[in-house]
Amino acid sequence: MRGVYTAGVLDVFMENDLYFPYVIGASAGACNAVSYLSRQHGRNRTVNLEYSSHPEYISYKNWLFKKKGLFGMDFIFDELPNRLVPFDYAAFKQSKERFVVVVTDVRTGQPVYLNKEDYEEMEISNVLRASSSIPFIAPVVELAGGQMMDGGIADPIPVHKALKDGVQKGVVVLTQNAGYRKKKPKMTWVTKKFYPEYTGLDESLRGRYIKYNETLDFIEKEEKSGNLFVLRPMEKMIVKRIERDPKRLGVLYEQGRVDALNQLDNLRSWLAE
Repeated sequence: MRGVYTAGVLDVFMENDLYFPYVIGASAGACNAVSYLSRQHGRNRTVNLEYSSHPEYISYKNWLFKKKGLFGMDFIFDELPNRLVPFDYAAFKQSKERFVVVVTDVRTGQPVYLNKEDYEEMEISNVLRASSSIPFIAPVVELAGGQMMDGGIADPIPVHKALKDGVQKGVVVLTQNAGYRKKKPKMTWVTKKFYPEYTGLDESLRGRYIKYNETLDFIEKEEKSGNLFVLRPMEKMIVKRIERDPKRLGVLYEQGRVDALNQLDNLRSWLAE
């Protein structure tokens, strides 16, 4: 739900006709990116703010008693885009930007990067569902001949993939304050108990904090060198990973807008260099 910050940033980008030839995202980042690429200003705000308190969006009852996921994945990736807040599939398919979605292969624990030509036959909603399926609170998704989950497990901030694909100057949108670093996870035995057959997932989750922190170190170094332009929350983060309060989410969305507007001139100058 901290991705609502990104929604605010991307709406400002759309208002200023600021699009990039290469876009990559994992989990909520990928979900926000598709509405940006389909040019649907405000759609991410509507989905997250107006439906965050809907009983089918997040349900502890379904998770604890019905043994379903905490998030209503059918509701989020079927009901919302196809009926309640329609997603413009045609506009997305016609967009010229290259869009890469990150998912994690739970058997190997390695990231899988899916391009438009890869997921044309799979349906983008199913790809986003896989990229957003957080372990323990969402089911594994059968996709691309494998079993996939949250792309943020194996490659939470896929800046290295972007550079490998030829991006020379990149804009990075982070959803944590400057200086944030992940701590070593506790209760690491839980993964083996829940997913005894997915040794790759277990290994990837154990080492995720190391990869995440190393990537942040790299981003900060490249930011100082002028190779990356980073947008991150300037105010203290108040929204938790799982947040249902529309008011808090609204504040975070506006925070993303304010930060993007404040940095817009600097960003344009940096792009022109």
